[in-house]
Amino acid sequence: IILTGVYLTLFFKPAMNEVVYNGRWTPLSGIRMSQAYESTLNISFDVRGGLLMRQVHHWAAIVFIASMIVHMLRTFFNGVFRKPREINWLSGAGLLILGMFDGFMGYSLPDDLLSGTGLRFKEGAILSIPIVGTYLSFFFFGGQFPGMSIVPRLFTVHVLLIPGIMLGLLALHMILLVYHKHTHHPGPGRKNMNIVGPPLWPVYVAKSGGFFFLVFGVTALMSAIAQINPVWAYGPYRPDQVSTDAQPDWYMGYSEGLIRLMPGWEINLWGHTLVLGVLIPFLVFPTVLLVIWLYPFLEAWITGDRREHHFNERPRNAPTRTAFGAAWIALYAVLLAGGGNDLIASHFGLSINAITWACRIGFFVAPVVVFIITKRICLGLQRKDREKLLHGRETGIIQRLPHGEFVEGHEPLSAEEKYTLTAFEQYQPLELPPSVDEAGVTRRLPFKDRLRVRLSRSYFGADGQIAKPTREQVVEHEEAEREKKEMAEEPRGS
Repeated sequence: IILTGVYLTLFFKPAMNEVVYNGRWTPLSGIRMSQAYESTLNISFDVRGGLLMRQVHHWAAIVFIASMIVHMLRTFFNGVFRKPREINWLSGAGLLILGMFDGFMGYSLPDDLLSGTGLRFKEGAILSIPIVGTYLSFFFFGGQFPGMSIVPRLFTVHVLLIPGIMLGLLALHMILLVYHKHTHHPGPGRKNMNIVGPPLWPVYVAKSGGFFFLVFGVTALMSAIAQINPVWAYGPYRPDQVSTDAQPDWYMGYSEGLIRLMPGWEINLWGHTLVLGVLIPFLVFPTVLLVIWLYPFLEAWITGDRREHHFNERPRNAPTRTAFGAAWIALYAVLLAGGGNDLIASHFGLSINAITWACRIGFFVAPVVVFIITKRICLGLQRKDREKLLHGRETGIIQRLPHGEFVEGHEPLSAEEKYTLTAFEQYQPLELPPSVDEAGVTRRLPFKDRLRVRLSRSYFGADGQIAKPTREQVVEHEEAEREKKEMAEEPRGS
C-alpha cells in the first residue's frame, strides 16, 4: 500500500476545479470533470504502469483489511486478548478502524460517480445527526454538498494524517509483541508463565520477509488479471446522478446493509425532523464494531481474573466466547448480504423485497441461531475430549468378553496428550452472597453485581461448560479398562 501509494501521489491532483477532458479515453472526450477525476484517468491510461499501480493499491487495501480481521478473529477465538495483551488488542482494533476509514477515503478520491455516491451516503449519515448535523455537513464538505474542498481534505487525511497514526499504532503493536512474546499452544514443557517460541531474530524476521514477498507477488498477480474499480466506466460525479448498483468495498458493505434494511422512518420533534431510517443505522454501525472490541474487558469483569495468560485457549474450551464471536460474524454476513440486495436479486432472479425482508429477519434471528448452534458444538467437542481422557483413544478393535459381551478396545493416552487436553483454565460460576447479612439485615445487592453473577452462570455454569475429569476419575477409568482387557485375554476354559 505504501509503495504504490507513494507512486500514485506523484501523479494524482487532488483538486475539484472543472476541466474538459481530452485524454486517451475517447468515450469521455469533451466531458467536463474535476481535475481529480482527470488525473485518475491519466494515471490509468497515460502514465506508464499507472493502471497496474492503481490496481495493486486497491487490491492491497482490500487484502490488508481482510488480513487484519482474520488476525483479530484468531486472536479472539484463542483468547489471546487476555492480560497482559489488552493494549495490543486495542491497538490492533485501532489499526482496523483506521484502515477501514482510510480505505473509504481512498476510493472517494477519484471523484467518479461511484465514489461520489459513497460521499453522498456519508453526507446523509452526517445530516441525520440531530440539531448539529447540518453544521457538521457544512464543516466537513466546506459548504453545500459536494463543495470544492472535500477531495483535497480527504487527500490530506488519507495520505498523511491517518497513515501517520497507523504507523504509530503499528510501532506500539510490534513493541508490545516483542515485549510480551507470542502466546503458545498447550503442550509438553509449556506452561502458562514460560513462553516457548522462535526468536524474533533471525527466525521470525526471515519468515515475515518471506511472507511479505509472497503476498506482494499474489497481490500483483491479482492486480494484473482481475479488474477492480474501473473509474472510466462510471464517469465523473454529478450530484443529480447516481450509480444504480453502487457498492462499497466489502469491509464497508455492512454499513450499506444497515441503511438498506432500515425502514425509512421519520419523526418530527420540537421543530426538527429526525431521520431514524439513517440515524439508527448510523448509531448501530460503530456499536457492531465496538461490542466485539470491548469484549475482552467484559470477560475480564465476569471472571475477575487478573492473572497473566500466555496459553492459546482452544475455542471449544470457551463455548460462550466462541459462540459470541460466531454470532458476530453471522450478523456481519447478514448485513453484507443486505448491502448487496440489488445485485443478489438481479443475479439470481429473486425479489429484492423478499431479500430485504429475509435480511431484516436474519438481523435478529441469525446471530441467536448461530450462537446456540456454535455453543452446542463446542460443548459436544468438550464431551468428546472428556470421554477420550477417561476411556482413552478408540482403537477400532472389537473384543468379546468371556460372558459374551462385545466391547471396543481403548488405548490409553500418553502423558503429553493428557496434559495438552487439560491445560486450560476452567472457571467456576460466581454465587450471590446470602440474602441476609450477619446482623440479620436484608442485603441489597447492586444491579451490576447481580448481572455479573448471571453472566458468570451462563458462561461457566452447567450449561456453559463440561467439567474436566479429575485425576482420580482418570485413574479409576484406566483401572476399569485394564480389568476389561485382562478379562478379554483370559482363556475360555479357565
